[in-house]
Amino acid sequence: MLALRKKTSARTTNSYHRFYKYNNIIKDLEVTRANQVWVSDITYIRTVKGFCYLALITDMHSRKIVGYDLSDSLELKGCVRALNKAIYQAENIKQLIHHSDRGIQYCSNVYTQILKRKKIDISMTEENHCYENAMAERVNGILKDEFYLDQTFDNVAHAKRAAKNAINLYNEIRLHLSLNFKTPNMVYKLSA
Repeated sequence: MLALRKKTSARTTNSYHRFYKYNNIIKDLEVTRANQVWVSDITYIRTVKGFCYLALITDMHSRKIVGYDLSDSLELKGCVRALNKAIYQAENIKQLIHHSDRGIQYCSNVYTQILKRKKIDISMTEENHCYENAMAERVNGILKDEFYLDQTFDNVAHAKRAAKNAINLYNEIRLHLSLNFKTPNMVYKLSA
């Protein structure tokens, strides 16, 4: 009776596909400025009728979520919208590296062509090594644990409002020990 019930989860990564998988080029990289490395991941959000999926792009230096999109499917469109938002808001993306897992969305021709057109280098985790994308996983956890995105929402519209609110609070209010008790927005603005 005291055992916690395991929640069902949705698998968001399909790395068994025909697309090219890139090497991990950030493994020993020292990140010293904003827009040097962006990490990307997808996490599921539960609704009464099933799951929706939150695609996040986080600046590795400042921990700021620079692009996001919540959609009701794992199709490529949500990741592309999150990437386009991140690129649109960034002032300087010279020598930027985009790091992700080897999911089909990130390896797809559409996604990689956007990165190549913008001269953004592509980096991916080694096969099934989620700890090589630990920061993206950590941001997912913070949003779910601290900003209550792990609850079941009435519908996708409700989940979208909650995600937007959580990301704004995370970027503008939440202090990070790793950022010397500054917010991601503060650090991003100082080093962009």
